[in-house]
Amino acid sequence: MMSQASGDRPPDGHGGTAGAPGPAPGARRGRRPARAELDAARGARLPDLIADDLTVLLVGINPGLSSALAGHHFATPGSRLWPALYRAGFTPRVLNATEENRLLDYGIGITSIVRRPTARAAELTAPEYAKGGRRLRRRVRAHRPAWLALLGVTGYRAAFDAPDATVGLQPLTLGTTRVWVLPNPSGLNAHYPPSALAVEFARLRVAAGLPDRSGVLGPGPFPPTGP
Repeated sequence: MMSQASGDRPPDGHGGTAGAPGPAPGARRGRRPARAELDAARGARLPDLIADDLTVLLVGINPGLSSALAGHHFATPGSRLWPALYRAGFTPRVLNATEENRLLDYGIGITSIVRRPTARAAELTAPEYAKGGRRLRRRVRAHRPAWLALLGVTGYRAAFDAPDATVGLQPLTLGTTRVWVLPNPSGLNAHYPPSALAVEFARLRVAAGLPDRSGVLGPGPFPPTGP
């Protein structure tokens, strides 16, 4: 599957390709970044990991400062996204954030609702969510993923004006793209420990018709999870 530049570059002021940029100035491997380095990353913008006709386009709320500094999606130390993708069968092993481009080989991409990196999602405003939702709709129309998977029900509710939404399949469709909400993989989400998080990810994998590449959970049925 060929990656390409994001089709919504003009309205976003930032397009993206599958090739992630190098680390921001000051980023170093093997040490915790200094506060000044993280603050400098607030002006960075991560390119989308995207291609036409993906099976699943994962959508984070917005990049964390560690990810913006590293130049890779979900690069915050201890990110639970990569183990969840493995346990759910999306990937054959636990990938590192620096290996994010491998997701395209499995029909998976990554984007976000809001481009602006922050230390916490709570720093985002309602207008930013609404604007991000509109831009995300344009991105979907341009690239036509089979499934749009929002990582966190709070972000989906705010971006799509769906205050009663819950985790799972949504009634909304965007053209031919179906919409699914996954639990937020942040370690702050105490409602979903790693095992429950993986099960919810596996439900989407099965619905999307993707093979089980890890063999950890299999094809289901899966036990109930969540609050």
